[in-house]
Amino acid sequence: MVKIAIAAASSQLAREIMDKLIEAKKHEIVALVRKDPAQFPTLPGVKWVQTTYEDKLELVCLFKGVETVLSLFPVHLDAGNETQKRLIDAAVEAGVKRFAPSEWATGVKLESALEYIPWYAGKVEIAHYLENLNKEKKVIEYSRFQVGAFMNYLGHPHQTSKYVTTLPLQFDFGKQRATLIEGSLDDVVVWTTVQDIAGVVARAVEYKGEWPAIGGIYGSRVTNGEMLQLGEAIAKPFTVDWLKKEDIESGDLINGVNLRSATQEETEAFLKSAIRRILAGISRGAYDVTDEWNKILPDYEFTQVDDFIKEVWGGK
Repeated sequence: MVKIAIAAASSQLAREIMDKLIEAKKHEIVALVRKDPAQFPTLPGVKWVQTTYEDKLELVCLFKGVETVLSLFPVHLDAGNETQKRLIDAAVEAGVKRFAPSEWATGVKLESALEYIPWYAGKVEIAHYLENLNKEKKVIEYSRFQVGAFMNYLGHPHQTSKYVTTLPLQFDFGKQRATLIEGSLDDVVVWTTVQDIAGVVARAVEYKGEWPAIGGIYGSRVTNGEMLQLGEAIAKPFTVDWLKKEDIESGDLINGVNLRSATQEETEAFLKSAIRRILAGISRGAYDVTDEWNKILPDYEFTQVDDFIKEVWGGK
């Protein structure tokens, strides 16, 4: 049994992870939320706790006896990364063994692409914060769970997970269209399902060895050219909108928005800007991922992108 605290426990990925942890029927979960806990369902082994995350002493008390803290905040909404830093400091003070920062996307080369996808800058800042905490001696074990992109987005608009909603990004199988940069057929993205992310985390909290600081979770590593071929293999060839790299680099940037509360106009404007910026980030290797957790869990069977595509789109 592991006592686990989940920050931003009402977020979509957090709910996917929580359900997988509950399946084990042996963990105690402290689910931290800003809203009234009465709004959330009664779940076995789960205690919903309301917090503003602003009182460090309160967090220290909440973390007493906790072995692992999982943070799932959208980093672009955490001004100055103050909330995550407070969580980390409270975890250290409370004697928490392990901390998972709000990564859950991209890979180890993210920092080289922040000029294009600055809404993820908080991930890098928190990584440096954790590195500095352990510089003299290790005060907390942590792993940056890096997953590339959610494979489930390739199934949009179909609901391919219980909680995570999707958006059409560079590959829209529903409309048989793709948006790519000229000359980018060899650019790589690692695609990982949210189910596999949850599955790995559920195994990781019980792992007896030391967590790797860089915690790559590797579903399928696919080039843009290979993805186009997958589309053709199920008789759905893409119409490709080819973009010039110089146009992307000089384009207007709309920073990250809260898609839960954004208007349709705000969402569409963000997506138009974000897809172009994500493509530029991909060209810098931001969505390529290492395989630390795959090596630790060699018996775990990850969903492969061709199987996922065929299951969702084959015959449709």
